[in-house]
Amino acid sequence: MTLHSNTPTTKGRLFLVPNTLDLGCVGGEGQQPAPDLRDVLPMGALNTAAGLKHWICENAKTTRAFLKRVGEITPLCAPLQELDLQVLPRPNKGGPNIGGKGKVNQSEELAAIQALLAPALQGHDVGLISEAGLPGVADPGAAVVLAAHRAGLTVVSLSGPSSLVLALAASGLYGQSFAFVGYLPTDPAARTQRIKELDQQSRRAHQTQIVIETPYRNQTLWDALIATLPADTPLSVSCGLTLPNGFSRTDTVARWRKQPLTLPSDIPAVFSWLAV
Repeated sequence: MTLHSNTPTTKGRLFLVPNTLDLGCVGGEGQQPAPDLRDVLPMGALNTAAGLKHWICENAKTTRAFLKRVGEITPLCAPLQELDLQVLPRPNKGGPNIGGKGKVNQSEELAAIQALLAPALQGHDVGLISEAGLPGVADPGAAVVLAAHRAGLTVVSLSGPSSLVLALAASGLYGQSFAFVGYLPTDPAARTQRIKELDQQSRRAHQTQIVIETPYRNQTLWDALIATLPADTPLSVSCGLTLPNGFSRTDTVARWRKQPLTLPSDIPAVFSWLAV
């Protein structure tokens, strides 16, 4: 007797689609015009994005804006309004949270993430996109990637910019061993203590430390780094990466103290240093 199953024999793939690093920095009133996507993303990634109808994203509005830019270069497989955009459950600081409606247990969060992969399990390719850069890198989409592996799906990562890697490469600091730490505490005393702990770790392991901050707190973090780190520490900042006016600069803390730097409050920045 032959057993039949409703489960498709061919599963779809999960494509990790790179995004630009200019979210919130271009295209708005008073902002510089959005650059051509081909200046930042490979054509192969754009062609793949154009061919995907099912998406998992952090924000449907910004994903539609991205796909509109893609469609200006290569035709989309369907009109924007017909694309299936599912929003990724994103845990808030302090605990998991789905849809901003309160904490949930891990099993509920896992079930919500697995549900997003239903089209792939039915044989359709699905795109995962972050708000900026590569999905899964400093990004909540990593939970979707792990769930895809557990479901036996093929995961395909497409080439594109990562602000962390670009900043490290441009810093001239040690690239053989580095740690992305993410956000530091906002409380001044706790932030200072954390910087000192990371500096000690950098010295023990000869490891470059990489941190980020919400753009409107760029200056606050920069000032804290300048005030806390030893004078001979090489400290680097990369701001507005891939944007026309973006920059990367590295100098010792002592020299930074003599040449104050004012950072924009609306453009992302990456900070890194290496204890000596």
